[in-house]
Amino acid sequence: MSILNEHYVLSNGVKIPRLGLGTWFIDDDKAADAVRAAVEIGYRNIDTAQAYGNERGVGEGVRTSGVPREELFVSTKLAAEIKDYDQALAAIDGSLEKLGLDRVDLMLIHSPQPWDDFRGGDYAEGNRAAWRALEDAYRAGKIRSIGVSNFQQHDVENILSSASVVPHVNQLLVHAGNTPSDLLAYCESKQILVEAYSPIAHGAILKNAEVQAMAARYGVSVPQLCVRYTLQLGTVSLPKTANPAHMRSNAEVDFEISGDDMDVLRDLRDVDYGEHTAFPVYSGK
Repeated sequence: MSILNEHYVLSNGVKIPRLGLGTWFIDDDKAADAVRAAVEIGYRNIDTAQAYGNERGVGEGVRTSGVPREELFVSTKLAAEIKDYDQALAAIDGSLEKLGLDRVDLMLIHSPQPWDDFRGGDYAEGNRAAWRALEDAYRAGKIRSIGVSNFQQHDVENILSSASVVPHVNQLLVHAGNTPSDLLAYCESKQILVEAYSPIAHGAILKNAEVQAMAARYGVSVPQLCVRYTLQLGTVSLPKTANPAHMRSNAEVDFEISGDDMDVLRDLRDVDYGEHTAFPVYSGK
């Protein structure tokens, strides 16, 4: 059975495909083609965000994919700067309008802090307010599941202190070389499914000799090994690409990484993100 047909079940009973298409850095005018290509290959999980500036294109791709809407799982994210109930409610409706959809399957708070203050000040109250807006949109049927992204344990605990709905998902930077094991275990203890974004570490890991040698032993590419690693961690894997050949090969992961090799990948450290080091999520801020 192809990974593209496999699902996890969120704590509210909603099914989410185990492998998805990330659309970070895909321009709005290219996004519809990328989504259509992915759907044709068999992808059913498409991830975007207000910050990506491509919701319009992603929505067009979803609507013109030739696959019934209910067969696709579409996620977006509330801009990290929004830490206010009314602004959050308006932005949720704004996303639906841009996407051209009457509901999304998952919506996340993109980060516990605005990007220009990532891992900086205290936005606890603002996050609770934004969460309340997501809960209300969830109850109204505009969103089928709700969650957070880039949230550390204390950020999640802040949400839980006043939440009526426990986040269904926490989308995190997870890849060989960056495996936040304690946070993964915490999320699992709360029945919060983790989604791994940038599972191929923005290509930084492709140059790692140890990982190259391991991939060769399995007869797979380094990206395939990396995608498989995040799947075996029990996360949803969201490799980002606009290239149909890469989409295809990222889905060809029906092999099993041994326990010993999983430990090696889990213990890897120090990935150089190159040109992407400037991004808050990579800079370690």
